[in-house]
Amino acid sequence: MIAIIDYGMGNLRSVQKGVEKVGAQGIITSNKQDIFDARAVILPGVGSFRECMNNLLQLDLIDPLLRVIRAGKPFLGICLGLQILFSTSEEFGLCQGLDLIKGKVIRFPAMDGLKIPHMGWNQIHIKKSTPLLADIPEGAYVYFVHSYYPQPEQEECIATTTVYGQEFVSAIWQDNIFATQFHPEKSQEIGIQILKNFASID
Repeated sequence: MIAIIDYGMGNLRSVQKGVEKVGAQGIITSNKQDIFDARAVILPGVGSFRECMNNLLQLDLIDPLLRVIRAGKPFLGICLGLQILFSTSEEFGLCQGLDLIKGKVIRFPAMDGLKIPHMGWNQIHIKKSTPLLADIPEGAYVYFVHSYYPQPEQEECIATTTVYGQEFVSAIWQDNIFATQFHPEKSQEIGIQILKNFASID
């Protein structure tokens, strides 16, 4: 069973449908025991970094989340679920994240002709082979909606990058932590393959 954490933000049903489409059981939950009992955990998210952290705190979900990650269970963060893994974000003033990956989340700089948020289809460029990206071709198109992006301190965690006015990190892998700035649940066949890959990670 894969726990899809419900903290009041994110495309929960879309993620659940994607998980079910690849033959896995996905439950939407904010129950701690469900999270502890799950084989793997997904943290989706849409919205602001600060609101996300506040909601997780109010629902007392930060400790269960950290415990399952530290226990080595496969974890997938999607969009905002990727960003809060980092130390800090500059969105609406400096805000502390989970600090599982050293680095910060910053806003796209203003550039002529660059619309913010970055919204729509764009390519991922694979920097290292990961279980999450098995059978995903170099240059595959995936779907993005975001104004901020992660800037890790250590390059070793970078799985993919994308170019939008500049090159930015669009997916990471660190031990049992997998995370994408893009939305697999909105990325059609490529996204389904990514969810299939995640569901098969032990």
